[in-house]
This record gives sequence, structure tokens and C-alpha cells, in this order.
Amino acid sequence: MEIVESILDIPVQDPPEEFSAAELTWKKFGTAEHQDDVALIPHARVDEFILGECSNVESPTRFHIERGRKRSNGSLKEYKSDEYLEYRLYWCSFGPENYGEGGGILPSRKYRLNTRNRAARPQSMRGCTCHFVVKRLYARPSLALIIYNDRHHVNNSGFVCHGPLDRDAIGPGAKKIPYISNEIQQQTMSMIYLGIPEENVLEKHIECIQQYCGLDATFSTLASQYVRKLGTIIERSTHELDLDDQASTRMWIERNKKSIFFYQETSETDPFVLGIQTEWQLKQMVRFGHRNLIAADSAFGIKRLKYPLCTLLVFDSRHHALPVAWIITHSVAKSDVAKWTKALFDRAQRIELGWKINGFVIDNAAMERDIFKRLGEIVYGIRGGVNTSVSLEELIQDFADQTAFMNYFKSSWVPKIEMWLLTMKSFPLASQEVSGAIEAYHVKLKTKLFDDSHLGALQRVDWLVHKLITELHSTYWLDRYADESDSFQNVKEEYIASTSWHRALQIPDSAVTLDDNFHLFAKVASLKESSITHLVWNPGSDFAFCDCAWSMQGNFCKHVIKVNMMCENNEGCKRSMSFRSLEEILMDLWKKPVDDSIVLDESVAWTYQMLDQIKQLVELNSSNDISMVVNNMPLKWVSKKGRTFVGIPGSVRALPCTSKTITKNLQKKVTKWKRLSRLS
Repeated sequence: MEIVESILDIPVQDPPEEFSAAELTWKKFGTAEHQDDVALIPHARVDEFILGECSNVESPTRFHIERGRKRSNGSLKEYKSDEYLEYRLYWCSFGPENYGEGGGILPSRKYRLNTRNRAARPQSMRGCTCHFVVKRLYARPSLALIIYNDRHHVNNSGFVCHGPLDRDAIGPGAKKIPYISNEIQQQTMSMIYLGIPEENVLEKHIECIQQYCGLDATFSTLASQYVRKLGTIIERSTHELDLDDQASTRMWIERNKKSIFFYQETSETDPFVLGIQTEWQLKQMVRFGHRNLIAADSAFGIKRLKYPLCTLLVFDSRHHALPVAWIITHSVAKSDVAKWTKALFDRAQRIELGWKINGFVIDNAAMERDIFKRLGEIVYGIRGGVNTSVSLEELIQDFADQTAFMNYFKSSWVPKIEMWLLTMKSFPLASQEVSGAIEAYHVKLKTKLFDDSHLGALQRVDWLVHKLITELHSTYWLDRYADESDSFQNVKEEYIASTSWHRALQIPDSAVTLDDNFHLFAKVASLKESSITHLVWNPGSDFAFCDCAWSMQGNFCKHVIKVNMMCENNEGCKRSMSFRSLEEILMDLWKKPVDDSIVLDESVAWTYQMLDQIKQLVELNSSNDISMVVNNMPLKWVSKKGRTFVGIPGSVRALPCTSKTITKNLQKKVTKWKRLSRLS
């Protein structure tokens, strides 16, 4: 085959409907020493190509992103025709690694081991070397260059390692077993963990398998056996791999290396730290955490668990809190927090180059904040109230007869008051929606862990890890799957209504009656029983509370949130503390510069830029048609060189010139002028 040396000589192919590598004409691109099989397709059709590759009859599979990189428009001044704007390395989900017990790679076997596998043979990590690269071209962003490094689903020895042609399949009739992807297996496991009846689990499992194998009575029988066996394994599974908790935890870590992003054993100088993050959680963190908020539920189980549990949360498309990492440790020392945060952020940036977060929500005033500042993040304090010493004395006097409460308050809160005041004065406060989402996760965590049947195991780390990875992980996985695939309607409805903020949106305005005279209280009529009315005191305030059972337990209730929503447009009610935090930041920025100075002009420019971004974000979130938002955006002017440089589109934003660039260009002009002077 003739070797092509330029991308411009490769024709663009656009096959109809879903297509695979077999429908494309491949060219040899490179040099005489090294060539790659490449094809050029529209970038908008990359997903269809990947789906076509997944539907390979001989080797049905899934492809996951093993590595990715991005560049911004205008970041390169000079570039080759094959330079990328976006780079994605896709690898078959059956390879390349397979971490079994002890972390080794499982060899191919022709006999069945007497082990409790979740299926008749391993379903993934079979050492498959099939992988390809998708480059979105820098010079032509509408096109994608596909570079197929290895098109055969074989291992390093050259043998087929999965699919119907796999000769080393384990167990009788394994070559006829229907394909079960990681997604199908996770869905089935999640349904079993959540206690869904076996008949419903089997029905959904067969529906998923039919996408690959079609209708077949044999497959239905095998699927039934698979679901029954998986249910038995889950029912008999235990967290105790060893009687000694430390040894048991170490064994679990050795068997699940891909789900561990940081581990530090207890020693004389270092405390115990265990950071857990599954591949699915990593994908959600990269997806929802990039240029967004990440929150910490940092002090769960201080008194009841052997080690406190810290959870990192992102906010998904519905602004629900989604756990993306668990850290088990009692240490909040700066050095220890720095270790696991760096490991976690590095892991995300290996998947998505340039990944970063815009803000970090903390719920503990004692939490180390300098680390997140160095990462370039803004730290938010969780909502609360600022009390003066006078107010504190008045509070103690008012509740002097409540002996039990005052003993608790003086021992637990009075020593921390100054620390909280300092934190709340130093950082902006989070909104009610964020606080409600974090609370919803915290409540679900308590429900899963602090069940009466588990009280004897609270002091074991292996039990905590087992509960997080199995039940809690499965719950959130199924919630997201139900929402995105529009299936499991009961699960989806419960997931949507899991936060007080979303429940408040269901209350009509007509059910709320405000006290127009003094704004002391508001009444909210119950939707279920019209005869019941809930009373909300201090409407419009961050310290509003309700007489319903949920609020009396110290939680955010939907009645308070609904009343505060209606008070936003009421002139007699004050703004929320989170909104006042934003006002204070902007006012402080406005007051700092000296009048009639350059710094003042710069501050005004920065302030208007922030306001424009906030306005566009609000408009984008509230709009049903994104094209209307895009059309209203202002034009972006670029430098002269950016507009005329060959290969850079006119609409691309060019990088601003730095002083070094200007000096370098000036030196070139001076040198050229001297040369011309000599010639003349």
C-alpha cells in the first residue's frame, strides 16, 4: 500500500448510519520507517464509529478512554497538518491489565478453577491489545483522524482473548455464553444490592444482552443462571477476608488496586490513609467536576467509626451531590491532606489534561484550606450564622433552663465559635441548594451505614469499605443510569426528589401564605393533607426553621426552602447570606483601588467580566434553546496575526501577545533592517 505523507492527501469518508472499521478505506500514513493505518471522518460521527466497533460480531466489546489531552484554540502559532485539538486513546475494555488476587496478570487457562467467580469465566481484563486513537485536527476542527494501532482483539501472545472465538474460555460451553459487558454486570449487581426482586433483575438483564445477541432461548437460560449465581455470590459475600481487620483491609486493597488512588499504612510517623475511587467515580469526577464545584462531607462517623470518613462530592446535571471519592483517615494534618489531594487531582488530569475545579465547598472550619488555595481553587464555607459575644450571652441566658442542651452547646460549640467566625468572615458562604444536596448524601450515608444490624462492625475498616463499594456505590450508579437512560422510573423519580431543593420546587406558590405585616412567619399548606399547615419562622432568612418533623431534626426542609424562594423578590426580606457574600466580594474589589487610578480601571474591567460570565451562566441554565444564547454572545476580536495566519480560522481566539513575544518580534525587525541597510 502506498504511504501517504500529508493529511491533505487523505480523503474524508462519511459512511451512512452506524459504521465500523470494516466500512472504511484505510491509508498508510507516516514515513518509510513507521506508518499507521489512518482514516479521516467528520468529528461529529466519531461516536457512531465507536458504537460500530463495539458491535463487532466476532469480538463484541466496549471501548473506554485510556488517555486524553486537549489544546485550546489559538494555542499553537505553528503546527503540522496532523496536530490535534483533542486527543483520545480508546482501548478495548477487555485489556490490557487484569488485577487478580495478588495484583498479578491472570494467565489464559484451559481448565476451570474452583473459585467463586461472578461468571463462568472472567468477563474483562483479558489482556486485549486492540486500541485506536481519535485526533480532532487542530487545523480542521470539524474532522477527526482515526489512527488504528491494533485492530485485532488478541493478547500479547497473539491469541483471541475474548468473544465467541476465545479458545481458552473457562468452563463447559463458555464460548456460547452471551456477552456481558462491565455496564451490564454493574447494572445487574446494583439491582441485586438494592433488593429488587430476582424476576425484575432477570428481565432487565435479558433486555440488555439482547442488544448484542438477539433473541435466543439458550441465552435466556444462561442469563437466568448467571443472575441466580451472581445473587448467591452477593448474598454469601462477606467483608471479613481475615479475622484481623488490618490484614483483611490489606487483602482487599491488594485485590482492588484499580479502585485505590492513595494508600498509606499506619506507622510511627504516618497515620492510616485509604483513598478509594472506582473507575466509574473517576469518570464522574472528570465529567462533572471540571470547572465546577467539588464539596467535602469531611467528618462522618467521628464518634462511631474506627476512622472518620471524608467524601468528595460533585454536582451532577440535576445538581445532586454525587460521591466521587472516599478517604478513610483520622488525620486532617496539612501534609497528609496534601498527599491524597495531589494523588486524586493527578489521576483526573491523566484522563483529562487541563482538568481543574472552580471551587471547593468545605463543611469543617478546621479543614486545611491552604492546599486548595495552592491548587488555584476558591474555598467556600458551608452556610451558617455569625454570632457576637453579646448574642452568645443572650442565647445562654434564654436557654438557661435547658440543662442538657446547654451542656452540649458549651462543650461542643463554644470552643469552636471563634474558629467558625473567622472562617465565615474569610470565605463566601454556600447556597441552600448546595447545602441541601450535601445533606441528602449525608442522610443516605447514615441510612446505609448506621443500620441496627451493622452496629457490631462499625469499628472495622474492611466492613466500611465493603459497604461503600457495594451498596452505596450501586445506589448512585443505578440512580445516574436510570436518569440518563430514562429507565427504572421508580428509581428515577426517587432520585430526582432526593433533595429538599427539588421537593420544594413541587410546592405551588398558592400553598404559601406570607405574613405581610412583620414578616415573622409564613404558612405552607401540605400537598398530601390539606388540613395540615406547617409554620415557617424567620421567612427569607438563612436561619428560618419549620415545625415539621424533618426540620425539627436539624435538617433542611422543603417548606423553608420554598418560603425563601418566594421571599427573594419580596422587598421586606433580606438577601441570603450566600448572595450577600457575592456582594461583599464585588464591593470589596470596588473599594480597594485608589480613585482615578489605573488599578481602578483594571478592577472595573475584571468586575464587568465576572458579571458577564455570571449572566451568561444564568442565561444558559435557564434557557431551553442553547442556540439563542450562542447567537446573543458578543463577537471576539483577535490580533492581526491571528486573523491572517495561514491555517487558523478567523473565528478562533488568538493568544494575547506577551512582552517577551513583542521583544522577540522587535529584534527580528531590527536585524532585518540592518541586513537591508548593508545590501543597499
